[in-house]
Amino acid sequence: MNITVNEKDGSRVAVISSDSLIIKNVDDALDLLADVHYNHGCDKMLVRKENIVEDFFELSTRLAGEILQKYTNYQMAIAIVGEFGSYNSKSLNDFIYECNQGKKIVFRSTEEEALEALHSID
Repeated sequence: MNITVNEKDGSRVAVISSDSLIIKNVDDALDLLADVHYNHGCDKMLVRKENIVEDFFELSTRLAGEILQKYTNYQMAIAIVGEFGSYNSKSLNDFIYECNQGKKIVFRSTEEEALEALHSID
């Protein structure tokens, strides 16, 4: 796993990249949050869809809710980047839509869109 910091006008976003799964469960998500916050000084992060276990995108597992609630509680904004159109799930599409209405959790198709959204958060 590699973490780089993207800075713009005083805003710092940790950009996570890896060739393997990074978030497989709630503990992995919390470890990543702690690493980003304490070792990189960021309260915003960008993670690619392919680095998150597929169960996250199956809302019946409740994994997405558990992880994103922890991130909200610890005031960590997160952008998840990827193609989400392949999921044939109305509940997931509704969930993504609702998240995108706020500012702390966003789903975007490109890294550039995700960085723009995260840097716009105060």
